[in-house]
Amino acid sequence: MPDLSVRLVDSADRSVLERLWLMFQHDVSQFRGLLPRPDGTFRSERLHAAFHDPDWAAYLLTSDASPVGFATVRGLKGEKRVLSAFFIVRGARRTGLGLRSVQEVITRHPGPWEVAFQDENVPAVSFWRRVATELAPGAWTEEHRPVPTDPHLPPDTWISFTA
Repeated sequence: MPDLSVRLVDSADRSVLERLWLMFQHDVSQFRGLLPRPDGTFRSERLHAAFHDPDWAAYLLTSDASPVGFATVRGLKGEKRVLSAFFIVRGARRTGLGLRSVQEVITRHPGPWEVAFQDENVPAVSFWRRVATELAPGAWTEEHRPVPTDPHLPPDTWISFTA
């Protein structure tokens, strides 16, 4: 099984996370028709919040000293946590690193959790259902919710569980 390190980011990790964020946004752009801004970047308010808002946290995921992904969490001070963004680079997918990373992040913040994804993203659908089954066997729910900022888009799927 590949080596895995999951650690809170600090300011020195910002450029690495910004590059990973571009890959993440590129991946999800196909499901929402997102296009880059004129400078070639995507919106990154959630990534910036993870560095500056005390209610957020960002984690860098590495394997053998190579960055393989990231996770951002919001709602640390509230009643439930939300896995706001989660990304594993394509070369590290289907190796077990994704599941292990999510488990590590979630166990650091026990309590109620929510994760959103798009039904069009078939690999994400099976991945997040597997995560919920592993972390809360038989005790998770799934529902569709409208996208608040874009009501014309298909609804997001939300999985809720307690870990």
